[in-house]
Amino acid sequence: MVSISESRAPLEGLGSRLRVARIARNESMAVFAARIGVSVPTLRAMERGAPTVQIGTWANALWALDRLEDLAPVLAVRESLLDLARARQAPTRRRAYARGRPRQ
Repeated sequence: MVSISESRAPLEGLGSRLRVARIARNESMAVFAARIGVSVPTLRAMERGAPTVQIGTWANALWALDRLEDLAPVLAVRESLLDLARARQAPTRRRAYARGRPRQ
């Protein structure tokens, strides 16, 4: 597996926040691991920020914490300023059959 050093800090931060959220809910590692369908060592790896944990496992953890919507912004489509400017300048398209007929 390729290890990208820049991904280490964000994963460790994510794992740390997972641990804080689990503890805030007063759940032991065993209970939380069972809720998300993983072993305690896998949960421990998540909380350490190990890059080997599958994204589906993270989605299950977010669901268990009622935070699944936090996953939505990941890789969300971003429009650049140039895209926004082009959209404003683009003429509104009309269907060919509607040309020449008054709008209702």
